Amino acid sequence: MLALVVAVLLTGCGGQSSSAVAGPPVLRDTPPPWPALRDGLAQIRAAGLEPSRLDDTTNQRRFTLTLTVDGQAVPLVPYIGMDRPRALQGPAHTHDDTGVVWLEGRGADQVTLGQFFTLWGVRFDDKCLGAACGTIAVRADGRPVDKPVTLKLATVTERLEITARAG
Repeated sequence: MLALVVAVLLTGCGGQSSSAVAGPPVLRDTPPPWPALRDGLAQIRAAGLEPSRLDDTTNQRRFTLTLTVDGQAVPLVPYIGMDRPRALQGPAHTHDDTGVVWLEGRGADQVTLGQFFTLWGVRFDDKCLGAACGTIAVRADGRPVDKPVTLKLATVTERLEITARAG
């Protein structure tokens, strides 16, 4: 009996360890708020990115992202692009709610804005951000961005501003 209890504690109720296969990725088309997703590995893979260890600080850069949807500020949340149970991170992620996006690890210089929103699990395309479909305006370091989905985040030196409006 004791061996069974220990086995359940070590593997969890589902019989799998924290290195279990990632579940299906999520892409929300709802209004904010959007919490970070627990299964970060599924999102990292869905974005076509390679995970690295949480302590991988190679290629490190950071910038501030401000987001407004239908006139309301939307805070970035902690742990976007992270899979804390597996101790993994995507090459773009957040550590807290300050609005700072960190680029670290393998592929950090290639991550696009579209991939960042996939890491977050939020629909983002030329016309929609979550449920807000209409106008998307993006400014990188004060300059307008013509193709936001493909914007390489490593080109942003200080600030990225996104405004989405429905209708």
